Amino acid sequence: MDGLRRALTDVVGQRFVTEDPDVLAARSTDHTGRYRGRARALVRPADTAELAATLDVCRTLGAPVTVQGGRTGLVAGAVPENNDVLLSTERLTTIGAVDRDSMRISVDAGVTLAQVHSAAAHAGLKFGVDIASRDSATIGGMAATNAGGLHTVRYGNMAEQVTGLEVVLPDGSTARRSPKVRSDNSGYNLPALWVGSEGTLGVITRVDLTLRAIPKHRVTTLTGFDSLAAVVDAGRALRTLEGVDALELLDGRGLELAAGKLGAAVPTGRRWYLLAEVSGAHDPLEELASVLDRIAPPEAPAVAVDAAGSARLWAARECFAEVVGLFGPPLKFDAALPLDELAGFAEDAVAVIADAAPAAIPVLFGHVAEGNIHLNVLNCPDADGVYGRVLELVRGRGGNISSEHGVGSLKRNYLDLALSPEDIQAMWAIKRAFDPGDYLNRAVMFPDALRR
Repeated sequence: MDGLRRALTDVVGQRFVTEDPDVLAARSTDHTGRYRGRARALVRPADTAELAATLDVCRTLGAPVTVQGGRTGLVAGAVPENNDVLLSTERLTTIGAVDRDSMRISVDAGVTLAQVHSAAAHAGLKFGVDIASRDSATIGGMAATNAGGLHTVRYGNMAEQVTGLEVVLPDGSTARRSPKVRSDNSGYNLPALWVGSEGTLGVITRVDLTLRAIPKHRVTTLTGFDSLAAVVDAGRALRTLEGVDALELLDGRGLELAAGKLGAAVPTGRRWYLLAEVSGAHDPLEELASVLDRIAPPEAPAVAVDAAGSARLWAARECFAEVVGLFGPPLKFDAALPLDELAGFAEDAVAVIADAAPAAIPVLFGHVAEGNIHLNVLNCPDADGVYGRVLELVRGRGGNISSEHGVGSLKRNYLDLALSPEDIQAMWAIKRAFDPGDYLNRAVMFPDALRR
């Protein structure tokens, strides 16, 4: 450790190498507080060159590395399991000027999502991805996990926003793919390989992002329903509208908890709610109202046509970030299911949870247009008997066990529920080609059986 410390200090300076046990303990705990690991040091390089030299030191001295951005991931992908060196991108914070003509911006990996939103807004533009942890989540981590979020129905995941990347590879070399033109068909699409690789193939240090025009008009609605099937049907109908920005499923149980325990001003009384937002160059209110009339919900929806009213309705969705932590660290699932299977899955999952953990409280929310549902099990300190059974339900109904959070460490040994053995072996071959020593993000994505 002395040799490793000296080598790392030579790269980044003594101030930015930390072995303090309290700091390392905090940095080795995931965002939910449920999963903990162990690290030997925290290193915070200032730029790409220092980061590359840090990786070279760790590889040469045989020290495994876990990469950390904003540490807002929900599958324990930033939790060290091998007494790792924690490599933080938090000092990579340069924000380039917005190119209004090409509607792009280039930012360092440690820049937060909120900072990108702010930079885009100052230029009269917007960034298409938004998630609840926007104040802490970093662009590098979001690209590495191909994060989705609240507006995927219109703008897609991070992969659809990334036009170029700079990546430090496991051997310490730096690859850059930053085309200045939109049409570039020369060679492999390497950014598509690194986006979503969860840090297993390199450390993203800079990202080129596409920005969007801000729609002139926006309408937000919040509608109560008595069944999940009715929400799914409503989501199908609303998705036919041009300019749909969001279709968010809200669990009435979660809203009741928010109102009762957090004092939130949110609607209650219905089993399910659907938050819909539509925007465009022309006012979509009339067309949206026509579709809602055909849906015929059990009560009139709440409607907002200005920013303040929209924020009040969105508060019902935003409150779930606090609700899921009311009883300690939640057990979290994110899965994508065929829309016809969504209601059946929810019913089966609730039954499994009631059987395995009678005191637990299941709360669901998510992006209903994509069949992407986030199941959070509250008051469930022991995951045994719940986690694997719920993932089996997902597979049994033709779903995917990781719709947007990634695989991380939490799902690595369940990867065969989503991919064939041939798929996993092909991915493993790519990992070994980039990182033959398997020292970078060793705990992430790949099943333990591959490493034995």
